[in-house]
Amino acid sequence: MRPCATKVAWLRGYQLVFDLAIGSGERGVGNLLPLETAKVCGVAYQIASEQADTLDRTEGVPRAYQRIDVALEVGDEQTLQAFTYLSENRRTPGRKPSPRYMGLLLHGARHHGLSQDYVDELRGIELAIDERDSQLELFPRGRDSRGGPLLGQRPSQAYGVPSASTASFRSRR
Repeated sequence: MRPCATKVAWLRGYQLVFDLAIGSGERGVGNLLPLETAKVCGVAYQIASEQADTLDRTEGVPRAYQRIDVALEVGDEQTLQAFTYLSENRRTPGRKPSPRYMGLLLHGARHHGLSQDYVDELRGIELAIDERDSQLELFPRGRDSRGGPLLGQRPSQAYGVPSASTASFRSRR
């Protein structure tokens, strides 16, 4: 998907959480939790309505998420009407992002020029232990003859996304 334009934006009244369960361990993916005193920084994409329909399908609307209308703050006192995704009915408190998932968020935050303070806030989020790691110990690690990851290798290891052991993430509670 190629947006027509992008803007760094703030969404007030919501907190970024990772309470949508993935797997049997402690991993979770991003969600928004309504919280009057919170705000989330991100990137607003200007896209065509057909792209929005495709994005809905990709994000699992209406099964996983619901599309909600929001007002974003962009620049000095400017407001942008937009939509985002939220899941109210599948929350599992206590979940955490995987190192791979957080690596993707951090890459996007840096790429789009989100503030260093917000990047540091993301880096301070405690990461999940990936329950799949113990299963992968049964398989060899390395690359196949075409340079791709061998069976048993986490994508985060194969594609250079930071993992808990290679990035200096810190926990702040």
